[in-house]
Amino acid sequence: MSTRPEGLSAYAAVTAAYWAFMLTDGALRMLVLLHFHRLGFSPVQLAYLFILYEIAGMVTNLAAGWIAARFGLTSTLYAGLGLQVAALLALTQLDPGWAVGASVAFVMCVQGASGVAKDLAKMSSKSAVKLLAPAEGGGLFRWVAVLTGSKNAVKGLGFLLGAALLAVLGFTWSVLVMALVLSVILVAVALFMPAGLPRGRKGAKFSEVFSKSANVNWLSAARVFLFGARDVWFVVGIPIYFYAVLSDGTEAGNRAAFFMIGSFMAVWVILYGIVQANAPKILRAASRPEAELIRAARGWAGALFVVPAALTVATLLSPGPQPWLTATLVAGLLVFGAIFAVNSSLHSYLILAFTKTERVTMDVGFYYMANAAGRLIGTLLSGLTYQVGGLPLVLGTAAIMVALSALISGRLSDEAVGTAA
Repeated sequence: MSTRPEGLSAYAAVTAAYWAFMLTDGALRMLVLLHFHRLGFSPVQLAYLFILYEIAGMVTNLAAGWIAARFGLTSTLYAGLGLQVAALLALTQLDPGWAVGASVAFVMCVQGASGVAKDLAKMSSKSAVKLLAPAEGGGLFRWVAVLTGSKNAVKGLGFLLGAALLAVLGFTWSVLVMALVLSVILVAVALFMPAGLPRGRKGAKFSEVFSKSANVNWLSAARVFLFGARDVWFVVGIPIYFYAVLSDGTEAGNRAAFFMIGSFMAVWVILYGIVQANAPKILRAASRPEAELIRAARGWAGALFVVPAALTVATLLSPGPQPWLTATLVAGLLVFGAIFAVNSSLHSYLILAFTKTERVTMDVGFYYMANAAGRLIGTLLSGLTYQVGGLPLVLGTAAIMVALSALISGRLSDEAVGTAA
């Protein structure tokens, strides 16, 4: 252990902190969604609960790149973990006797704080990879794939954990347990974080967050529609559809439905994370130049479009909830997750390849602002499309957004990639 590079130790510490955060983030999302659906909230009201979370993510990512450049990556990482603990504790004050409007407003505000926390932690972790990863032999792609893939696998476990905690402990005790565990991890990371991350530079200007790189801007635009396409079905539509199909209305039936929905969401995200972590092998990235990986991003986006388009047709052909349709949706969405993971991993690598070391936090922050914008659009459309047109409109909207992402990916330039990387 004493002979390991300091950069690898810092990478391990950052990754551990990010894992802990994403476990609670996934659990919290599932807790909020299922708890308030059980209380009778409509699909649009459920979507409202997550709107401020995504808006806060947009604003945070735009500012976090400058904050990290000014004050250092560890400061933003610790701030993200600490704010998540505060958000969890705040949720314990939710009173079931409040009016619906008051409950929605309160949870929106708490979710907004959680959104700030998530993107402070995410930007810090992803930027650290650019600074710590070895440049030779495809090391950057491997390291970012491991961080991103493992994070999503952990978040998938969080979905399952959230559903299980809600069924066993109830809402308030579940949130308290998560706050306690994350507090312990925050203290441990702060005490044992090794050197290796930059401490910031006083001359960093906020105006620097806006990139002048065409590739960074086009990639960010493609990211908007890629993640919008996922969240348009992931946030509200599919969980509520499955709840309607699986629950018989009894307390035991509700608990069984919670567990099965949480299990599906967990499996989906874990599969997504596993494929992400193995994306360099799938793409044979170590032996391919960056220009070929750019072209691969265009091709994989096109392949992703086929899945929601086919599922849209399947739902239109079904007269209503049918066992074959549910099985088709499960299988199709798992395929969507695998192809989506390759797309997402390619994007996560390309943003680091396109940016320069001296402005990595700025470009990564701008890029993840676009990511949050896509999630916001997807969240808004998830509740709205499900309430207006049901599952066919949800999946059809996802197909359109994937097609837009593929078209925008076609604007990425092969030129000057090697210089940036």
